[in-house]
Amino acid sequence: MSVTEVKHPLVQHKLSYLRDKDTPTVHFRKLVEEVTLLLTYEATKDLPTEDVEIETPIERASFPRISGKKVAVCPILRAGLGMLDGVLTLISGARVGFIGLYRNEETLQPVEYYVKLPSDVADRDVILLDPMLATGNSTAHAVKLVKDAGATSVRLISIIAAPEGIKNIQDNHPDVQIVVAAIDRQLNEKGYIVPGLGDAGDRLYGTK
Repeated sequence: MSVTEVKHPLVQHKLSYLRDKDTPTVHFRKLVEEVTLLLTYEATKDLPTEDVEIETPIERASFPRISGKKVAVCPILRAGLGMLDGVLTLISGARVGFIGLYRNEETLQPVEYYVKLPSDVADRDVILLDPMLATGNSTAHAVKLVKDAGATSVRLISIIAAPEGIKNIQDNHPDVQIVVAAIDRQLNEKGYIVPGLGDAGDRLYGTK
C-alpha cells in the first residue's frame, strides 16, 4: 500500500490557512474543497486509460480516455461531506455513497449510524473522503463497509493524517492507497492530531 504526502506549494499554502485558528468558516469550507480537488488529481493519476477514435474539427485521430471501472466517491459523514464537491468538480460522473460514523469520545471507537452506497459499488473504484485520519478507527471501519459491499479498489483522500492512523489502515487494509496533504507529528491524549487543525467538522459547519 502506498502513502502519498502531496508537497505541492499550492496544497501547502492552502493547508496553512486551514490550520490557522482565525480562518473563518466560509473560507475554511472553500479551502477544504480546493485542497481536495488538488489531492484528487494526485489520487487518480494511475487510473488506466485506453485510446479511442474521435473526430476533431480537423481530422480523425486516437486519444486516451479513462477506461475500466467507473468511480464511486464516499464521504465519511459529517466532515467528509465538505470534501465532496472538490472530487465531483474533477469527476462529475461519479456515483456518491454516504457513510455516517461518529467517534465515541471515551473509547475512540466508531459508531455507525447511516450507510448508503451505490448499488454497483462492487464494479467501481471507490474514493473515501475523511479530512482527518487520526486514530484511523472510523476510516478503517468505512473501508470494511465498502469492501463488504464488494469493492476491490479503494483509495482514501485525507487532508491531514497522524502516523497512528496511517499504521491502522496499513495494518488492517494494506491494499488501500492513501493520499494526504500532510502527515503530522502525533495524536494527543484526546485522539486529536497535533498540530492538526482542530475539529474539521466543527470548523466546516460552525458547530463549536
